[in-house]
This record gives sequence, structure tokens and C-alpha cells, in this order.
Amino acid sequence: MGVPRKPNHARRQLGRTLRKLRERARMSQDEVAKEMHFSKAKVSRLELGQLPNRFELMALLDLYGVIVSDYAPYLGMLARAQERGWWHTYGLDDKGYVPLEDEACLVREYQLGYIPGLLQTEAYMRAGFEGSLEPERANNDVAVRLRRQRRLTEEPTLRLHAILDETVLRRPVLDPAGQRAQLEHLIAATALPTVTVQVIPLAVGAHRGRSGTFVILSYPDPKDPDIAYLEHGFGSWQTEKESQVRAARLAFEHLADLALDQADSIALIRRVIAET
Repeated sequence: MGVPRKPNHARRQLGRTLRKLRERARMSQDEVAKEMHFSKAKVSRLELGQLPNRFELMALLDLYGVIVSDYAPYLGMLARAQERGWWHTYGLDDKGYVPLEDEACLVREYQLGYIPGLLQTEAYMRAGFEGSLEPERANNDVAVRLRRQRRLTEEPTLRLHAILDETVLRRPVLDPAGQRAQLEHLIAATALPTVTVQVIPLAVGAHRGRSGTFVILSYPDPKDPDIAYLEHGFGSWQTEKESQVRAARLAFEHLADLALDQADSIALIRRVIAET
């Protein structure tokens, strides 16, 4: 059985379809904007996945020369794109990281600050949220993170390749017992066929990863480009631009070369546990 189409995938698919129809009609975005009384920016956003309403979609199809009897597949695509993802139950919209990860088949994550969320214990999660979020919001975010973790073992499975700076292992987020439990949990996760963990030891010294953490998301549909994503103190940033994503991939590969392999990384984690 194939992986079901998800809302974000359907949005991107509809956007690509509208772009192809426009190009087939030999129209520029400026020309479409003029005919539809849209701004050029709106035409661009629609082709990047922003949803038109039903009447806007039918008007675009008419403009692009699609006959009424052929509207059904496009309207079906719009209906799939309007479906609500599971994250809406937790008060999240479609613009954050969770929807991007939910559709991915591979996550490559470099962490300089914390254990990756997909590999955290609940105690570690709560310690990270403590003081910065109201209790109800913290409970909600913990529930979301625990649900995300299920992708590592449930179909359609998500593969995770995590590279951690050794400072992440040594940062005292919990009391010593909690820290040891988190590190044991990290080791246990490496037994999953979907998880690879590497650690960059302190002995490496200064390296390119000291500038910050980042994530690269890849998708099962080869038509969907990789996305580079990072969070910072004032929000988040993401891009599908090939030159920027390629730079992120090269940076990740460089860090993977600097890091210990998984067996030696586990040995290092065990040494940190013994010292905690």
C-alpha cells in the first residue's frame, strides 16, 4: 500500500500543477495577475503551495484553457490539500516545522544545543520547556514531540541521521540521574534501523558546526525538493532554494566526516554516562 497523500504534499503538488498549466498556456505571472486581478506576489504564492479557493481555482483553470469536464482532478487535488493534519488537534498550524517533518522520509539534524527532539526522554523535554512555557502549553508540546517520535518505529517510518557536538551530551539539562537516563535512551535509539547517531568529540576543536544547528528534510517524492530548516532566538527560517540546500548538505557531510562513527560515538556516550 502506498503512502497516503498528505495535506502539505497536496498543496505543493497543486502549486506545481498550476505553474505547469500557466507555462503550457504560455502566460507569465504578470499576465495571470492582470487577468485575475491578483497581485503578481499572489500568483507566485499559489504556485508555491498557497491554496486558492474553489472559485479562484476554477477561474485559473478556465484562464489556462482547461475545459469544464476536466476540472474534477484539480478540484480533488484542492480538497486533499484542504484536509487538516493531526497537528491541528494540538493547536499548530501548517506553517511550522511539524508539518514539514511529518511528510519527510529522512531527517538529517546537526545539534549544538540539545538532544534532538526525536531522541529526547519526556523528562528532558519538560526540562527544556520549564520556565519558558505555561504548563498547559508545555504539556501540549510534549504530546506533539512524543507523537513525532512514533515515526521512528511506525509506518511510514522516518529515518533520522543525527550529529551531535559532544557539548550536547555534557550540558546539564537534568539532575545526574535524569541525564544518565537520557543518554541511555540515546544509546537505545541507535538500535533502531531508522536511527544513526554520530558525535563530534571535543578533541576536534573549532569546526564549521560551531555557528549553529540546522536540519535537512528529504521527501519520498523525488519531485519534492529537500528543505533546509533552522530555528533561532527570534523564530525560524526555511528554504528550498537549491544553492542554499546544497550548502547545507555539504556542511552536514563535512560534519559527518569530522564525527566519530556510530560505534565510537556510543562508546563516547558511555564514557560521559560514567562521568555524570
